[in-house]
Amino acid sequence: MELKGTIKAILKTEEFKNNFKKRNLILTTDEKYPQHVAIEFLQDKTTLLDNYKAGEEVNISNNIRGKEWVNPNGETKYFNSIVGWKIEKLEAAQNNDNENIPPFVTEKIDLEVDDEADDFPF
Repeated sequence: MELKGTIKAILKTEEFKNNFKKRNLILTTDEKYPQHVAIEFLQDKTTLLDNYKAGEEVNISNNIRGKEWVNPNGETKYFNSIVGWKIEKLEAAQNNDNENIPPFVTEKIDLEVDDEADDFPF
């Protein structure tokens, strides 16, 4: 899945037990009713955000994860998270798409037919 939008904020990397790392990016979508979406980058993917800053338009490849949790009262709760695994600047992504398209060339083609020079046998 992919999300496109403008970076609103990049939060600091959080470190937990067992060397687990997480870093959140807040993305503002570009639509009629913009959404502010928190996207988690985990472990070695936290460093992907080092070269980005607020205000940049990006495309983020991500997965949606769901978790089930039973609280001490026996009630089951469900949680979702969006986990990013790739990020690229939107201009760069659009330019890469256009790299494989050959340029449009306009040249004159002589379509004049010389009937006398036609030496085809049919």
